[in-house]
Amino acid sequence: MRFPHFAFLLLASSALAQAPAAPDAIIARIEGEPVRMSDVLATAADVMPAEMRGVPAEALLAMIPAEAMRQLIDRTITDRALIAAARRAGLDRDPEVRARLARAEAQELTQTLLQREVLPRVTDATIRARYDRDAAANQAEDEVRARHILVPTEAEARTALADLNRGQSFEDVARRMATGPGSREGGDLGWFKRADMVPPFAEAAFALQPGQLVAAPVRTQFGWHVIRVDERRRTQAPSFDDSREQIRQALLQEEVAGAVERLRGSVNIERVEAPAAAAPLVGTPPPPPAPAGRR
Repeated sequence: MRFPHFAFLLLASSALAQAPAAPDAIIARIEGEPVRMSDVLATAADVMPAEMRGVPAEALLAMIPAEAMRQLIDRTITDRALIAAARRAGLDRDPEVRARLARAEAQELTQTLLQREVLPRVTDATIRARYDRDAAANQAEDEVRARHILVPTEAEARTALADLNRGQSFEDVARRMATGPGSREGGDLGWFKRADMVPPFAEAAFALQPGQLVAAPVRTQFGWHVIRVDERRRTQAPSFDDSREQIRQALLQEEVAGAVERLRGSVNIERVEAPAAAAPLVGTPPPPPAPAGRR
């Protein structure tokens, strides 16, 4: 049984008809082993939100309505009964089960170790320091939104430029003549920074103001371009609030990598080389073929 969300449990304690039991109170026995109210709270932890897991046991018991508590107790008893039945069947001694348990234990140990090593190092202060460092390095940049018509020859480019200067639509000329990226979109390249384009193209595009065409075609290793700039803008660095989670994730990855190196270095590791496969002796004849089966 899995509850849809723990929020439905969080009613005022006045909703309870009776005082809650103490966390160490025994509520059942399974094969003689006691089941305590603290075990029920451990079951509840599976469905409660993270912010509720630090609430003291006595306070949490006072917040759980009687019907929800009944369901939690029943689920806890069911879980313990199934575990007892599995052990009685000898599954805890099954080699495959024991191997899976060992892998689960190893994974839990590793994750908990890394969390304890890493989480204290990723604080609001370290996130802010990384943001300030990156903001100082990432200065505002100009961007343009431009269209282009890419053709193989200068003659074709000059023809396209002449058509544009006679008033033909850039989109129509691009769809008719262009062969490069954005031709189906009327040559629209979207927004880009100077470093996003090859130098001759970037130099020509960033010299234009919105609505201007290049005076002459621009040659790059891709061919000949006719360029028009539609818009210009100056980028702004993202705010701290917008960057916080991205920076936090980056710091976590860095700290995990560092923790793995530190912890690995703290453990005595002795490599044992695998034995090399025995090479056949030179001149040894191949084994005789297997006899054919009788018909």
